[in-house]
Amino acid sequence: MSRHPLPQLLAEARSGVLVFSITPPKRSTAEERIKEIAEVTLERLTALDLDGLILYDIDDESDRRPDRPFPYLPTLDPGRYYAEHLTGWRKPTIIYRCVGKYSEDELAEWMTSADDRVMSVFVGASSGSKQVHTGLRRAQELRAEVRPDLPLGAVVIPERAGEHQRMLAKQDRGASFFVTQVVYHVNEMKNLLSDYFYECRTRDAAPRPVIFTLSLCGSLKTLEFVSWLGVDVPRWLENSIRHSEDPLAESYRQCLAIARDLIDFCEHLGLPYGFNIESVSIRKAEIEASTDLAAEVAGMLRYRR
Repeated sequence: MSRHPLPQLLAEARSGVLVFSITPPKRSTAEERIKEIAEVTLERLTALDLDGLILYDIDDESDRRPDRPFPYLPTLDPGRYYAEHLTGWRKPTIIYRCVGKYSEDELAEWMTSADDRVMSVFVGASSGSKQVHTGLRRAQELRAEVRPDLPLGAVVIPERAGEHQRMLAKQDRGASFFVTQVVYHVNEMKNLLSDYFYECRTRDAAPRPVIFTLSLCGSLKTLEFVSWLGVDVPRWLENSIRHSEDPLAESYRQCLAIARDLIDFCEHLGLPYGFNIESVSIRKAEIEASTDLAAEVAGMLRYRR
C-alpha cells in the first residue's frame, strides 16, 4: 500500500515519518560541480525509504559566541537549489528559512512562488541581540497573509527552559509540526515531550508531530561544533565518543539507542513523532553512515507506518 504524502501525514498527526536533511553546496562551488553533487544526492536519496527531504538554510551565527570551530561559508539559497538542481526529487521538501536574512518582500515572493511539494520551517535569530530584516513572529504573520496553505513547521530546542510554552505559541501562530535540534541528551528531550504533551492536555490542544533530528558525530571537531551550537551533549556520551577507537561507530550506536528510546516513549504517551536523519558532513564515511542510519531507522518505523 502506498503511503500518503508528507504534508498529509503531518496534518493528520501520523507517527513514523522519516526525512533526510542536507545543506546546499557552498555558494563558491562551480556550477558543474553543483550539478554533480545534486546528481549524487538524488541517487542516494531515492534508494532510501523517505517521506521527504529537508534543505537547511545556513546563517552566520557568530553572535552566538566567539571561537566558532568551523568557519562560516555561505551556501546556495535552499529554494534556488531545490528549484534548479533537485528537479528529479519528486517527494515533498521542507525548506528552512532563517527569516532574519530576508526582507518581507523576499519572503513573500518565495512563498507565493513555491510549488505544492514545498513545506517550510521558519528559524528565528540565533540571539536576541542580532539585527534582522524580518523577525520570526512577523514571518509567521506574513505566511498567514500571503500563503496560508504553505505547511509550516518550527524548530524545537530541548535544552531551552520553557520550550513547551514556545511550542504552543508557535502552534497558535500556524506551526503544524516541529523539528528538533540535534538530540543527544535524550532525558532533556523526554522532559520536554512530557511537558508539551500534558500542557496540550491542560489546554485541550492536539499535540503536533515532533520530528527528532539524529546526527552522527564522527570526530572530536564535530563534537566541539555541536557544543558550540548549544546542543547539550551529556558528559557520559561525550566521554564515550571522545575515548572510542571509532567515534563514528560509537556515535552511530548511540543514535540508534536514542531512536529506540524516543519511539518507546512517544508510543507510551501517544505523542505523534518522526525522525530526521541529518547529513551535513563532507566526509565520505560520515555521509555513508548517515544513509545507513536512515535505512536502519526506516526499518524501526516500518511496522508503525
